[in-house]
Amino acid sequence: MTETQISISVLDGLDGIAAGEWDACACPEAAVGRPVDPFTTHRFLRALETSGSVGGQSGWQPHHLVARAGGAVIAVMPLYAKSHSQGEYIFDHAWADAYARADGRYYPKLQSAVPFTPATGRRFLTRPGWEDTGRAALTQAMVRIGAENHLSSAHITFCTREEAEAGEEMGLLRRTTHQYHWENRGYADFDAFLADLASRKRKAIRKERQTAVQFGGTIRMLTGDAIRPGHWDAFWTFYQDTGSRKWGRPYLTRAFFDAIHEGMRDDVLLVLAERDGRPVAGALNFIGRETLFGRYWGAVEDHPCLHFECCYYQAIDYAIAHGLARVEAGAQGDHKLSRGYLPVATHSLHWIADPGFRKAVARYLDEERAAVAEDIEALVDFGPLRKIARGGGPGPDGD
Repeated sequence: MTETQISISVLDGLDGIAAGEWDACACPEAAVGRPVDPFTTHRFLRALETSGSVGGQSGWQPHHLVARAGGAVIAVMPLYAKSHSQGEYIFDHAWADAYARADGRYYPKLQSAVPFTPATGRRFLTRPGWEDTGRAALTQAMVRIGAENHLSSAHITFCTREEAEAGEEMGLLRRTTHQYHWENRGYADFDAFLADLASRKRKAIRKERQTAVQFGGTIRMLTGDAIRPGHWDAFWTFYQDTGSRKWGRPYLTRAFFDAIHEGMRDDVLLVLAERDGRPVAGALNFIGRETLFGRYWGAVEDHPCLHFECCYYQAIDYAIAHGLARVEAGAQGDHKLSRGYLPVATHSLHWIADPGFRKAVARYLDEERAAVAEDIEALVDFGPLRKIARGGGPGPDGD
């Protein structure tokens, strides 16, 4: 299949393509089960659009790419024109500042990402068998759009390692950062997980869990039809509180949670802490085929260790019980290390239009990759696992 036989169209929203056509590229595996990544599904991305969480004055304008061969959709890419760098979690604020100091116009830029969602997943969404052709067509189209519209840059964030390697071969700049993920080593239960930890970490986690349940209520895990519309009213209050403190204003609208309830509640795990019949804190997770993705947390009452219990330990409990391979706990947060979550490399790709600026960014990324690799190695060595669990000898505490 040659390049001239591939046609590209640009959509200003997911209503421009049938869900079946998009999902045949985004999650072909969902024909026989859950999608690997719920965030690139048509229903999730469209929920962002129909709820007004993207589009309008949000600074995220959809310009999704669709590649066709012989009239059939063979690849798609979620793509947005961005007027800022908020809600991305792989930050380029320093690049924007440097570009502005050189009298350049960094915004708008192109961004292939799931808005407000720092979860690793495919960004070059191709039908099986069209991986190489689809990736090449999508990359060429993204770069062409950037160049023709005199944009500073285009970015593909939280892509897979395989995509990062393929993108680098196509001439894109590769960036490596890290997050904290929990890995399931075939644990039978939470105690089996704790047995892999150094004794002081094991004791600290047990103490936190004991402290958390003393808030005077109960903690429930809800999914599917067990989630009622009233639960979203409570969670919206939690989300607003966290959003106003972290970002100044929440990214997502109230209508987004209604859309998720309508079309994705089977893909949601809602952890609620309730006291006297009233939710006082909660954590929102999305369920993938192999991964539980932790996304948002909030509370209307402050109770010691309740955040750790709802966000981290309940997620581990669920992953073990349902045979999931990992828990991704979102961006940042060195405090996750002491709670059993280990550093994992995350990847992104970047196209920079200006040759001089591209060289400067490339040098920075070379140095950053080396530093990130050193940080990951040091954090793993410093982390909670017993030396023997990491493949070494006994640790200094005798484990």
